[in-house]
Amino acid sequence: MFIDNKKKGKVGQVLKQHLEPNSKLSIISSYFTIYGFKELSQELKKIDSINLLLTDANITQDISILYGEIEDTKYKNLLDQKKIAKECYEWLSQKAKIRQLDSKTNFTFSTYNIENKDNNNLAIQGNSNFSTTGLGVTATNSLFMNTAVTDFESTKDLLNNFNEIWNNETIVKDIKEDILKNLENIFKYNSPQFVYFMTLYNIFKDFVEELDEDKIIKAKTGFKDTLVWNKLYNFQKDGVLGAIDKLEKYNGCIIADSVGLGKTFEALAVIKYYELRNDRVLVLCPKKLRENWTLYTVNDKRNVLNKDRFNYDVLNHTDLSRAKGYSGEINLSTLNWSNYDLIVIDESHNFRNTSTNKKTSKSRYAFLLEEVLQKGVKTKVLMLSATPVNNRLNDLKNQLYFVTEGQDESFKDFGIKSIEQTLRKAQNKFNQWLELPNSDRTTNNLLDKLNFDYFKLLDLITIARSRKHITKYYNTKDIGKFPERLKPINHKPDIDTLNQFPALSEINKTIRKLTLCAYSPLKYVLPFKLGEYEEKYDIETHSGSKFKQIDRENSLIHLMRVNLLKRMESSINSFTLTVEKLLKRNEDLLKMIESHNSSEISEMSIVDIDIEDDEYADRLIGNKVKVLISDIDKIKWMQDIQNDILKLQELYNHAKQVTQDRDLKLQTLTNIISNKIQNPINTNNKKIIIFTAFADTAMYLYESISKEFIKHNIHSCLITGSGNNKTTFDTKDKDLNSLLTHFSPVSKEREKIDIQTQGEIDILIATDCISEGQNLQDCDYLVNYDIHWNPVRIIQRFGRVDRLGSKNEKIQLVNFWANMELDEYINLESRVSGRMVLLDVSATGEENIIDTSNKEMNDLSYRAKQLKELQNQVVDLEDVNGGISITDLTLNDFRMDLSNFMKEHSSKLERTPTGIYSIVLNDNKEFIEQFGKGVIYCIKMSGVVDTSNNDKYSLEPYYLIFIDENGEIKLDFSNAKIILDFMKKMSLGNDTPNKDLFDNFRVETKNQKYMEYYTDGLNTAIESIIGKKEEKGISTLFSRGGTNISTNNAPKQEFELISYMVVK
Repeated sequence: MFIDNKKKGKVGQVLKQHLEPNSKLSIISSYFTIYGFKELSQELKKIDSINLLLTDANITQDISILYGEIEDTKYKNLLDQKKIAKECYEWLSQKAKIRQLDSKTNFTFSTYNIENKDNNNLAIQGNSNFSTTGLGVTATNSLFMNTAVTDFESTKDLLNNFNEIWNNETIVKDIKEDILKNLENIFKYNSPQFVYFMTLYNIFKDFVEELDEDKIIKAKTGFKDTLVWNKLYNFQKDGVLGAIDKLEKYNGCIIADSVGLGKTFEALAVIKYYELRNDRVLVLCPKKLRENWTLYTVNDKRNVLNKDRFNYDVLNHTDLSRAKGYSGEINLSTLNWSNYDLIVIDESHNFRNTSTNKKTSKSRYAFLLEEVLQKGVKTKVLMLSATPVNNRLNDLKNQLYFVTEGQDESFKDFGIKSIEQTLRKAQNKFNQWLELPNSDRTTNNLLDKLNFDYFKLLDLITIARSRKHITKYYNTKDIGKFPERLKPINHKPDIDTLNQFPALSEINKTIRKLTLCAYSPLKYVLPFKLGEYEEKYDIETHSGSKFKQIDRENSLIHLMRVNLLKRMESSINSFTLTVEKLLKRNEDLLKMIESHNSSEISEMSIVDIDIEDDEYADRLIGNKVKVLISDIDKIKWMQDIQNDILKLQELYNHAKQVTQDRDLKLQTLTNIISNKIQNPINTNNKKIIIFTAFADTAMYLYESISKEFIKHNIHSCLITGSGNNKTTFDTKDKDLNSLLTHFSPVSKEREKIDIQTQGEIDILIATDCISEGQNLQDCDYLVNYDIHWNPVRIIQRFGRVDRLGSKNEKIQLVNFWANMELDEYINLESRVSGRMVLLDVSATGEENIIDTSNKEMNDLSYRAKQLKELQNQVVDLEDVNGGISITDLTLNDFRMDLSNFMKEHSSKLERTPTGIYSIVLNDNKEFIEQFGKGVIYCIKMSGVVDTSNNDKYSLEPYYLIFIDENGEIKLDFSNAKIILDFMKKMSLGNDTPNKDLFDNFRVETKNQKYMEYYTDGLNTAIESIIGKKEEKGISTLFSRGGTNISTNNAPKQEFELISYMVVK
């Protein structure tokens, strides 16, 4: 009889007809599977015995062979494999002998021999293995040709043939124990940790090779012996390995770890790695951070990494727009810009915006891209930024173009066809999200909206960990912990102890009446001359629109009004000095016009002003635009100047009355310092940092505070970006690093570099020149003497003391606010400035350069909300209300986890079959609220993947879905990152199965006999992947042939369960 498992009978059916109680069965098969056993289990359990001879050479090593074929997906998705494996184990233990044929002996047939008592025997010979396809119970593309015989002679010959091979000890060996052990592995309980790693292994196994630490770090460089590598914490080492990996693979990387996690040291380790390979390295940093970087390159006692002998070059961002002169010891006119192998850009977000000016020379961005990266040797780019993604997700584009040297399709091999389109699509989604009501503007909501290729893009190129992340996922025992943040203390003092100074709103009215015409000469150019000036000074942007110089002057005037108000809020002293300067400028200009020596009058440009940087006010006078006095309506201009002089005089007279002893804000600060020194929040810690945006306010505070506290033997110092540092402490060196070392001797490791010096500085007064890149964690108390407009800056300032490994238990933030309600103050500011108009000027942005639409005002209320939040609590950068953290968007940490686990367990992971599960108890209060109970499924889609209706997924073909205990989708596959985070938290370290949970599970499912609740959950998960509930598709889910879903006329897709985790 011919059997082809199709129309001409099926092997399984023929065997069933002939198997009787007490039959003796002899089989030669390449392999067998537990689902093959399941199909015949009722008959097989009654037989007398089985001799099973297997010919596959890998049958003992590869457990997945036992576990079934690709076609067995429908069985696996019934989730009862443990039960079947257990039954198969017990049956084989009692009834079977199992041997394996030597791999050198070639045997290509399968045979089935049944001996029955009544000689009703059967023999089948052909190519059907002992599996569901071989038995003909699942559909397959394979072709089968088998012959069955029942006559006594033929069956006897075939049986003799079998016995001859079976008893030949030179070519067969016993493997029963190995097979039983493999079956045990299928039905044994798995720990949550193992299931977590098994899930990661499947999702990321293509990356595993690349993640091998020893492969990333090219051997023999001596990198692991360097001082800097050995100074790093584990999470920093992971960051460095990830960065080197990305630099090698994609030519670039952005390290976007949160404030206070030590990005500088991570970057130094990466630099050292490349220096050891004889690469030439350049660090580009903001001018104020220059000394942070140059310190490690010089032979200097303060250099704690002296032994590593760094020798990279350091240049300022601004040097990119200088063609000559020196920067430190580097001659810019002869520098070979295009000969660097690695460029490290600190604060790389400063390169977000390309210049829109076609007339002027190249912007810094264009120079860096075209002259440095695209020319000369192939250059890798490492960028450091705590905020690479702000309100414009597109901000990232320019930074990515450094990596790809401006090639938009660089990542097409990684599933990203166009960087520009990916970012534009994400920006549109982000804009929709911004327009949602506040209650809906949640991170989850945004993650749902964003196209997943945006995540993928970030994931390719960024390494981003937040403080929460480190606390959650790394063992902080080795690192120390973050200090506890106390609730911020807010002060709103009046200006004048005698209360004679006018209210802020009155001062503001006067400020608004100022024409500030000294700064807008174009307004007074005679009409017939105006065309010449427009031709000379108006700028055509890249998008073709005109940017009028007159508009620019208006913006500048807005800026100056804001500046006056900001200085008023900073300190009465700063306000007085500024008004005095303006007054002098106007008086000088008036004299000049009156004497009319037809000289040119210079006016300034605001194109290069970063309006987020309050330091600009000291540099407001440039000379980009020249106006001839003879071209001007002198009478009108002089009237306006005289009008301004009167108003400024009035302001000046009020302000100069308020001397130091009448300055209520200063007195409040003095009391705060005294109180802190007498009642420290951490034992004996007298230290305090006072931040202000303005150098003149800092100077004013220093003069008063240092005199007051030196009486009590408390030393103060002043640090401003301009280098006029001062201190009462006895030291020759007044440079930034020396003073900070005396202020924070423990974090700056002073004992290693200076044994002689005794004593410390306790009061540090500084501008934002130290608000980034400094570790001052000896201090536990920080005062914002004026509030920076941008909440990010406040958080960055606090990051100086709010750091991992701080010796302080608690830290305190103190904020000074203008003496009025925040909303009122923000309204004031917006009226005074039309401020949001300017945001676009500073961005010299993508579309309209000046746009006073309502959207801008939204942004104002958005900031107001953020600032309000900061009155009540210190938040992380990524948690600023409405902000989105880049840490929500990358997957690098999971890969590093897997890499570490695989060092010892890779063969176990390779051999583990899919479909495994574990049970975990959710007893974490935070997670109970966030997730509750349910099941996490990891599903693989095989076959041709139709992504037409979900183009937003980059883990394809793997999908993670969390179904809650009511069978509803709690988190769908677009939340893969959140689900993995949750799995990690529940599983890591949880490396033994919880017997009680498994016992309860057995009772609940009657030994896995009743798994409907879990298979229904799996159905729901698969439906959510398809995006449509196709009744037909779902009804065939567990019917013959597997889980086939076809959407419209798309090719068939099949789903395989990789693992699941039951959360109780």
